[in-house]
Amino acid sequence: MTYAVTHFTPLTYLRRARLLPVAGRVQVRQGQRVVATDVIASADLNNEHVFIDVRRALHLARTEQAEALIEYKVGEKLQAGDIIAQTGGLFKRIVRAPVDGIVVAISKGQVTLEVPKTPFDLLAGLEGTVMEVIPERGAILETHGALVQGIWGNGKINQGVLLPLAESPEDALTVDRLDVSMRGGVVLAGTCSSAEAIKAAGDLPLRGLILGSMTADLIPLAMDAPCPIILTDGFGLMGMNTQAFRILATNAKRDVCLNACKYDPFVGERPEVVIPLPAQGKAAAEVSELKPGLSVRLLGAPYHGKIGTFLELLPGLTELSNHLRVPAARVRLENEMLVTVPVMNLDVLE
Repeated sequence: MTYAVTHFTPLTYLRRARLLPVAGRVQVRQGQRVVATDVIASADLNNEHVFIDVRRALHLARTEQAEALIEYKVGEKLQAGDIIAQTGGLFKRIVRAPVDGIVVAISKGQVTLEVPKTPFDLLAGLEGTVMEVIPERGAILETHGALVQGIWGNGKINQGVLLPLAESPEDALTVDRLDVSMRGGVVLAGTCSSAEAIKAAGDLPLRGLILGSMTADLIPLAMDAPCPIILTDGFGLMGMNTQAFRILATNAKRDVCLNACKYDPFVGERPEVVIPLPAQGKAAAEVSELKPGLSVRLLGAPYHGKIGTFLELLPGLTELSNHLRVPAARVRLENEMLVTVPVMNLDVLE
Protein backbone atom coordinates (compact mmCIF):
# COMPACT_ATOMS: atom_id res chain seq x y z
CA MET A 1 0.00 0.00 0.00
CA THR A 2 1.33 3.46 -0.91
CA TYR A 3 1.00 6.67 1.08
CA ALA A 4 1.13 10.30 -0.01
CA VAL A 5 4.39 11.89 1.15
CA THR A 6 4.65 15.16 3.08
CA HIS A 7 7.88 16.97 2.29
CA PHE A 8 10.14 18.59 4.87
CA THR A 9 13.36 18.57 2.91
CA PRO A 10 16.41 20.91 3.01
CA LEU A 11 17.06 20.59 -0.74
CA THR A 12 14.91 19.25 -3.55
CA TYR A 13 13.93 19.83 -7.18
CA LEU A 14 10.42 21.22 -7.64
CA ARG A 15 8.24 21.23 -10.73
CA ARG A 16 4.88 22.94 -10.35
CA ALA A 17 2.02 23.42 -12.83
CA ARG A 18 0.27 26.78 -12.39
CA LEU A 19 -3.01 26.70 -14.31
CA LEU A 20 -6.06 28.92 -14.70
CA PRO A 21 -9.48 27.46 -13.81
CA VAL A 22 -10.79 28.64 -17.21
CA ALA A 23 -9.20 29.61 -20.53
CA GLY A 24 -7.41 32.94 -20.40
CA ARG A 25 -4.25 34.83 -21.34
CA VAL A 26 -0.73 33.60 -20.50
CA GLN A 27 1.65 36.43 -19.64
CA VAL A 28 5.03 34.68 -19.39
CA ARG A 29 7.40 33.07 -21.89
CA GLN A 30 9.55 29.95 -21.79
CA GLY A 31 12.85 30.51 -20.01
CA GLN A 32 11.60 33.56 -18.08
CA ARG A 33 12.52 33.93 -14.39
CA VAL A 34 9.62 34.72 -12.09
CA VAL A 35 9.07 35.45 -8.40
CA ALA A 36 6.14 34.29 -6.29
CA THR A 37 4.01 37.40 -6.86
CA ASP A 38 4.46 37.61 -10.64
CA VAL A 39 1.28 37.13 -12.70
CA ILE A 40 1.58 33.96 -14.79
CA ALA A 41 -1.77 34.26 -16.54
CA SER A 42 -5.09 36.06 -16.23
CA ALA A 43 -8.70 35.40 -17.13
CA ASP A 44 -12.22 36.69 -16.69
CA LEU A 45 -14.19 34.25 -14.59
CA ASN A 46 -17.61 33.23 -15.86
CA ASN A 47 -20.62 35.48 -15.33
CA GLU A 48 -22.83 34.67 -12.37
CA HIS A 49 -26.60 35.11 -12.25
CA VAL A 50 -28.68 36.17 -9.25
CA PHE A 51 -32.41 35.43 -9.17
CA ILE A 52 -34.66 37.77 -7.15
CA ASP A 53 -38.25 36.66 -6.53
CA VAL A 54 -40.00 40.02 -6.27
CA ARG A 55 -43.50 38.55 -5.90
CA ARG A 56 -42.56 36.45 -2.89
CA ALA A 57 -40.42 39.17 -1.31
CA LEU A 58 -43.30 41.67 -1.48
CA HIS A 59 -45.90 39.08 -0.38
CA LEU A 60 -47.98 39.57 -3.53
CA ALA A 61 -50.61 37.14 -4.80
CA ARG A 62 -50.04 37.52 -8.57
CA THR A 63 -46.94 37.84 -10.74
CA GLU A 64 -48.58 40.68 -12.68
CA GLN A 65 -48.67 42.78 -9.51
CA ALA A 66 -44.96 42.16 -8.94
CA GLU A 67 -43.93 43.02 -12.50
CA ALA A 68 -45.92 46.26 -12.36
CA LEU A 69 -43.83 47.37 -9.35
CA ILE A 70 -40.40 46.50 -10.83
CA GLU A 71 -38.60 49.79 -11.50
CA TYR A 72 -36.00 48.50 -14.00
CA LYS A 73 -36.10 47.17 -17.55
CA VAL A 74 -34.03 44.47 -19.23
CA GLY A 75 -30.59 45.82 -20.10
CA GLU A 76 -30.43 48.42 -17.35
CA LYS A 77 -27.57 48.47 -14.85
CA LEU A 78 -27.98 48.78 -11.12
CA GLN A 79 -25.78 48.86 -8.06
CA ALA A 80 -25.96 46.93 -4.80
CA GLY A 81 -28.61 48.55 -2.62
CA ASP A 82 -30.64 50.05 -5.48
CA ILE A 83 -34.40 49.60 -5.09
CA ILE A 84 -35.73 47.03 -7.58
CA ALA A 85 -39.34 47.19 -6.43
CA GLN A 86 -41.41 48.49 -3.51
CA THR A 87 -44.96 48.63 -2.28
CA GLY A 88 -46.72 51.81 -1.25
CA GLY A 89 -48.60 52.56 1.91
CA LEU A 90 -47.62 53.16 5.51
CA PHE A 91 -45.69 49.88 5.88
CA LYS A 92 -43.56 49.70 2.74
CA ARG A 93 -41.89 46.56 1.59
CA ILE A 94 -38.72 47.11 -0.44
CA VAL A 95 -36.62 44.76 -2.58
CA ARG A 96 -33.04 45.91 -3.12
CA ALA A 97 -30.30 44.62 -5.42
CA PRO A 98 -27.92 42.40 -3.41
CA VAL A 99 -25.02 43.02 -5.86
CA ASP A 100 -24.01 45.21 -8.80
CA GLY A 101 -25.39 43.81 -12.03
CA ILE A 102 -27.38 44.10 -15.23
CA VAL A 103 -31.03 43.10 -15.56
CA VAL A 104 -31.07 40.31 -18.17
CA ALA A 105 -34.58 38.94 -17.64
CA ILE A 106 -37.91 39.74 -15.97
CA SER A 107 -40.33 36.82 -15.89
CA LYS A 108 -43.08 35.52 -13.61
CA GLY A 109 -42.36 38.13 -10.97
CA GLN A 110 -38.65 37.34 -10.90
CA VAL A 111 -35.72 39.55 -11.85
CA THR A 112 -32.52 37.95 -13.11
CA LEU A 113 -29.31 39.92 -12.62
CA GLU A 114 -26.07 39.14 -14.43
CA VAL A 115 -23.02 39.90 -12.29
CA PRO A 116 -20.11 41.23 -14.40
CA LYS A 117 -17.15 38.95 -15.03
CA THR A 118 -14.51 38.98 -12.31
CA PRO A 119 -10.89 39.45 -13.43
CA PHE A 120 -8.58 36.77 -12.03
CA ASP A 121 -4.76 36.86 -11.89
CA LEU A 122 -2.84 33.61 -11.44
CA LEU A 123 0.35 34.19 -9.42
CA ALA A 124 3.51 32.12 -9.77
CA GLY A 125 3.52 31.04 -6.11
CA LEU A 126 7.29 30.45 -6.11
CA GLU A 127 10.55 31.85 -7.47
CA GLY A 128 11.76 29.84 -10.44
CA THR A 129 11.99 29.42 -14.21
CA VAL A 130 9.19 28.98 -16.73
CA MET A 131 10.02 25.65 -18.38
CA GLU A 132 6.86 25.25 -20.46
CA VAL A 133 3.98 27.49 -21.49
CA ILE A 134 0.53 25.92 -21.72
CA PRO A 135 -1.50 28.06 -24.15
CA GLU A 136 -4.52 29.82 -22.60
CA ARG A 137 -4.04 28.01 -19.26
CA GLY A 138 -0.68 28.78 -17.59
CA ALA A 139 2.84 27.42 -17.26
CA ILE A 140 5.13 24.80 -15.73
CA LEU A 141 7.65 26.27 -13.26
CA GLU A 142 10.84 24.71 -11.93
CA THR A 143 13.18 25.59 -9.08
CA HIS A 144 15.61 24.07 -6.56
CA GLY A 145 15.48 24.69 -2.83
CA ALA A 146 14.18 23.74 0.58
CA LEU A 147 10.53 22.66 0.84
CA VAL A 148 8.21 22.61 3.85
CA GLN A 149 4.62 21.56 3.16
CA GLY A 150 1.71 22.55 5.36
CA ILE A 151 -1.71 21.32 6.39
CA TRP A 152 -3.70 24.57 6.15
CA GLY A 153 -3.39 27.91 4.33
CA ASN A 154 -5.49 31.05 3.99
CA GLY A 155 -5.28 31.22 0.18
CA LYS A 156 -2.74 34.07 -0.17
CA ILE A 157 0.66 34.18 -1.94
CA ASN A 158 3.72 36.33 -1.18
CA GLN A 159 7.49 36.33 -0.80
CA GLY A 160 9.87 37.90 1.71
CA VAL A 161 12.83 37.48 4.06
CA LEU A 162 12.37 34.78 6.72
CA LEU A 163 12.53 36.14 10.28
CA PRO A 164 12.43 33.37 12.92
CA LEU A 165 10.69 34.84 15.95
CA ALA A 166 10.58 31.46 17.70
CA GLU A 167 13.61 29.95 19.42
CA SER A 168 11.88 26.58 19.81
CA PRO A 169 9.05 24.74 18.01
CA GLU A 170 6.65 25.58 20.87
CA ASP A 171 7.30 29.35 21.06
CA ALA A 172 4.08 31.34 20.72
CA LEU A 173 3.40 34.36 18.55
CA THR A 174 2.19 37.21 20.74
CA VAL A 175 1.53 40.83 19.87
CA ASP A 176 4.34 42.14 22.12
CA ARG A 177 6.94 40.15 20.10
CA LEU A 178 6.06 41.88 16.83
CA ASP A 179 7.68 45.24 16.01
CA VAL A 180 8.29 47.53 13.03
CA SER A 181 11.68 45.95 12.32
CA MET A 182 9.76 42.91 11.00
CA ARG A 183 7.76 44.94 8.49
CA GLY A 184 7.90 43.30 5.07
CA GLY A 185 9.28 40.04 6.46
CA VAL A 186 7.96 36.49 6.84
CA VAL A 187 7.73 35.59 10.52
CA LEU A 188 8.21 32.06 11.86
CA ALA A 189 6.63 30.99 15.17
CA GLY A 190 5.58 27.74 16.80
CA THR A 191 1.98 28.45 17.68
CA CYS A 192 -0.60 31.20 18.11
CA SER A 193 -3.75 31.69 20.15
CA SER A 194 -3.84 35.50 20.05
CA ALA A 195 -6.26 37.39 17.81
CA GLU A 196 -4.31 40.57 18.52
CA ALA A 197 -1.14 38.98 17.13
CA ILE A 198 -2.86 37.98 13.88
CA LYS A 199 -4.25 41.52 13.50
CA ALA A 200 -0.83 43.05 14.25
CA ALA A 201 0.78 40.83 11.59
CA GLY A 202 -1.54 42.36 8.99
CA ASP A 203 -1.15 45.91 10.29
CA LEU A 204 2.68 45.96 10.19
CA PRO A 205 2.32 44.58 7.48
CA LEU A 206 4.14 41.24 7.28
CA ARG A 207 4.55 39.48 3.95
CA GLY A 208 3.79 36.12 5.52
CA LEU A 209 3.35 34.09 8.67
CA ILE A 210 4.48 30.48 9.16
CA LEU A 211 3.07 28.71 12.22
CA GLY A 212 3.15 25.14 13.43
CA SER A 213 -0.37 25.47 14.79
CA MET A 214 -3.01 27.94 15.90
CA THR A 215 -6.31 27.72 17.74
CA ALA A 216 -9.33 27.09 15.51
CA ASP A 217 -11.15 30.23 16.67
CA LEU A 218 -8.60 32.30 14.70
CA ILE A 219 -9.60 30.81 11.31
CA PRO A 220 -11.97 33.66 10.24
CA LEU A 221 -9.38 36.28 11.22
CA ALA A 222 -6.59 34.41 9.44
CA MET A 223 -8.70 34.08 6.28
CA ASP A 224 -9.15 37.86 6.19
CA ALA A 225 -5.45 38.60 6.87
CA PRO A 226 -3.73 40.42 3.97
CA CYS A 227 -0.65 38.17 4.11
CA PRO A 228 -0.38 34.40 3.56
CA ILE A 229 -0.60 32.26 6.71
CA ILE A 230 0.52 28.61 6.62
CA LEU A 231 0.14 25.98 9.35
CA THR A 232 2.56 23.07 9.16
CA ASP A 233 0.87 20.87 11.77
CA GLY A 234 -2.75 21.88 12.28
CA PHE A 235 -5.09 23.41 14.84
CA GLY A 236 -4.49 23.54 18.57
CA LEU A 237 -1.39 24.42 20.56
CA MET A 238 0.97 21.56 19.67
CA GLY A 239 3.56 23.86 18.09
CA MET A 240 5.64 22.90 15.05
CA ASN A 241 7.21 19.53 14.35
CA THR A 242 10.98 19.51 14.84
CA GLN A 243 11.81 18.56 11.26
CA ALA A 244 9.98 21.52 9.69
CA PHE A 245 11.25 23.90 12.38
CA ARG A 246 14.85 22.85 11.85
CA ILE A 247 14.71 23.47 8.09
CA LEU A 248 13.04 26.86 8.46
CA ALA A 249 15.17 28.10 11.36
CA THR A 250 18.43 27.25 9.56
CA ASN A 251 17.34 29.34 6.57
CA ALA A 252 16.86 32.56 8.55
CA LYS A 253 17.32 35.78 6.54
CA ARG A 254 16.81 33.96 3.22
CA ASP A 255 14.06 34.86 0.78
CA VAL A 256 11.10 32.46 1.12
CA CYS A 257 8.01 31.94 -1.04
CA LEU A 258 4.65 31.21 0.57
CA ASN A 259 1.80 29.63 -1.38
CA ALA A 260 -0.93 29.27 1.24
CA CYS A 261 -3.34 27.45 -1.08
CA LYS A 262 -6.08 25.15 0.15
CA TYR A 263 -4.98 21.57 0.89
CA ASP A 264 -6.53 19.42 -1.84
CA PRO A 265 -5.35 15.77 -1.67
CA PHE A 266 -7.34 14.88 -4.80
CA VAL A 267 -5.16 17.05 -7.06
CA GLY A 268 -2.03 16.86 -4.90
CA GLU A 269 -2.02 20.59 -4.09
CA ARG A 270 -1.17 21.77 -0.60
CA PRO A 271 0.14 24.90 1.13
CA GLU A 272 3.91 25.09 1.02
CA VAL A 273 6.98 27.15 1.82
CA VAL A 274 9.70 27.13 -0.83
CA ILE A 275 13.17 28.53 -0.11
CA PRO A 276 15.09 28.95 -3.41
CA LEU A 277 18.73 27.84 -3.06
CA PRO A 278 21.75 28.07 -5.40
CA ALA A 279 22.18 24.28 -5.52
CA GLN A 280 20.82 21.34 -7.48
CA GLY A 281 18.36 19.04 -5.73
CA LYS A 282 16.72 15.76 -6.71
CA ALA A 283 13.00 15.34 -7.25
CA ALA A 284 11.24 14.01 -4.15
CA ALA A 285 8.81 11.08 -4.30
CA GLU A 286 5.12 11.97 -4.12
CA VAL A 287 4.09 8.54 -2.81
CA SER A 288 5.94 5.86 -0.86
CA GLU A 289 5.53 2.33 0.48
CA LEU A 290 5.40 2.09 4.25
CA LYS A 291 8.67 0.34 5.12
CA PRO A 292 11.04 0.18 8.13
CA GLY A 293 13.30 3.20 8.54
CA LEU A 294 10.92 5.74 7.04
CA SER A 295 10.49 9.04 8.83
CA VAL A 296 6.86 9.54 9.88
CA ARG A 297 4.78 12.16 11.66
CA LEU A 298 2.09 11.04 14.08
CA LEU A 299 -1.40 12.47 13.74
CA GLY A 300 -3.97 12.39 16.51
CA ALA A 301 -3.71 12.46 20.30
CA PRO A 302 -1.67 11.88 22.35
CA TYR A 303 1.32 12.14 19.99
CA HIS A 304 0.02 14.62 17.42
CA GLY A 305 2.87 16.31 15.55
CA LYS A 306 5.61 14.04 16.94
CA ILE A 307 8.26 12.79 14.53
CA GLY A 308 9.52 9.23 14.62
CA THR A 309 10.85 6.26 12.68
CA PHE A 310 8.54 3.56 11.38
CA LEU A 311 9.70 0.16 12.68
CA GLU A 312 7.06 -2.38 11.68
CA LEU A 313 3.46 -3.03 10.78
CA LEU A 314 1.88 -5.20 13.47
CA PRO A 315 0.10 -8.38 12.29
CA GLY A 316 -3.68 -8.49 12.22
CA LEU A 317 -5.65 -5.97 14.25
CA THR A 318 -4.38 -4.34 17.45
CA GLU A 319 -6.69 -3.36 20.31
CA LEU A 320 -6.11 0.25 21.41
CA SER A 321 -6.77 1.82 24.82
CA ASN A 322 -10.23 2.89 23.58
CA HIS A 323 -10.92 -0.82 22.80
CA LEU A 324 -11.03 -0.25 19.03
CA ARG A 325 -9.26 -2.90 16.95
CA VAL A 326 -7.38 -1.38 14.01
CA PRO A 327 -4.30 -1.97 11.82
CA ALA A 328 -1.42 -0.55 13.84
CA ALA A 329 2.29 0.16 13.59
CA ARG A 330 5.25 0.38 15.94
CA VAL A 331 7.12 3.70 15.85
CA ARG A 332 10.23 4.95 17.65
CA LEU A 333 9.89 8.65 18.54
CA GLU A 334 12.81 11.09 18.54
CA ASN A 335 13.13 10.67 22.32
CA GLU A 336 13.58 6.88 21.77
CA MET A 337 10.11 6.13 23.17
CA LEU A 338 8.38 3.18 21.46
CA VAL A 339 4.69 3.72 20.69
CA THR A 340 1.92 1.79 18.98
CA VAL A 341 -0.36 3.89 16.79
CA PRO A 342 -3.06 3.31 14.18
CA VAL A 343 -1.67 3.12 10.65
CA MET A 344 -4.22 5.75 9.56
CA ASN A 345 -2.52 8.22 11.96
CA LEU A 346 0.83 8.05 10.14
CA ASP A 347 2.02 10.79 7.78
CA VAL A 348 5.02 9.65 5.69
CA LEU A 349 7.78 12.30 5.49
CA GLU A 350 10.65 12.94 3.13
